[in-house]
Amino acid sequence: MSDPIKVGIIRCDTHGAYYAPLMAPHDPYKLQRPIAPGEESHYSWMTGGAHFYFYHSYSNPAAISVDTVDGFKIVNVWDEHRRAAEVLCDVMDDHPRVCDSFEQVSEGVDLIFIGDCNGDGSDHLEHATPGLEKGIATYVDKPMANTVEDVKKIMALSKKHSAPVFSGSILRHIPTAQQFARRMDDIGGANSGIIRGGGCHIAGQVHTVSLAQAVFGSGISEVHACGPGEVGMMHLSWGDREDRPACGVAVHHNVTEVYHSGMHVAAFGRGGGILAENNINDYHYPWGAANILRHIKHMVLTGEVHESMNDMIEAVAVVNAGRLSYKEGGRAVQVDEVR
Repeated sequence: MSDPIKVGIIRCDTHGAYYAPLMAPHDPYKLQRPIAPGEESHYSWMTGGAHFYFYHSYSNPAAISVDTVDGFKIVNVWDEHRRAAEVLCDVMDDHPRVCDSFEQVSEGVDLIFIGDCNGDGSDHLEHATPGLEKGIATYVDKPMANTVEDVKKIMALSKKHSAPVFSGSILRHIPTAQQFARRMDDIGGANSGIIRGGGCHIAGQVHTVSLAQAVFGSGISEVHACGPGEVGMMHLSWGDREDRPACGVAVHHNVTEVYHSGMHVAAFGRGGGILAENNINDYHYPWGAANILRHIKHMVLTGEVHESMNDMIEAVAVVNAGRLSYKEGGRAVQVDEVR
């Protein structure tokens, strides 16, 4: 495909409008101040949040300083708050059509992009269905769905209509996490770890599990969950795999204010520990988003879905297992019980 990939964005929230400037030309000054002072803001990007992390040169606010991926053209946008879609339309150079319904977004596009910054994924099956039924490649932001059952339904639609589908968390694809993982030999391999995560909401939980996969590996087999807060703590186990932390990884979801949406990882082995201050945060996330866009682009052009898709399916199952564990007093729940 030599022409740009035509994209339709469903939900112009802080992720829909986060990925858009990374994949298509836009006006940096409008991204810096998308709406007039005092105007109602439905999402944080509408007051300049995306520009703040994409443009770090104080002397030139029009010089983007993060990774971008070309080859896309945004042609349709929709959001339940129509004003948010109108503002994004104004920010983007190509001024995409503002659709009246999410069903319209699949008209004349090569890719459906379902954004979701802080949602729970419960509407992802509904939003993905029109495009998948037309055979359109689809990206579903994290979490792929709220339940394993909805994940299965999305995958069934993908198979039935030969429409490739991909889903991922920025934390699974962030280079900072990959760099951290490469340091394991310094401590003789990790036998345990700790992650200070992104909150008790499923959006934060899936990010945290995805970070655990990026650093310590996939194949999580067992979950213990407890408070404080609903599923505030989780212990992840990889069973008896010799290439994973033998003592598992403790995940702390119930956190208060953090540094620029930061998440923190520590790993311990017989040779010591790996610690870092504010090691993963908003200043690093754009590079993870760009990696996701590269995988999306490859999917649209070739029909091949990146193997990390399996990690997102696992992450939803792990979170569902954590819910069950918490509900049943913290018993050990095998991930296969819910998958």
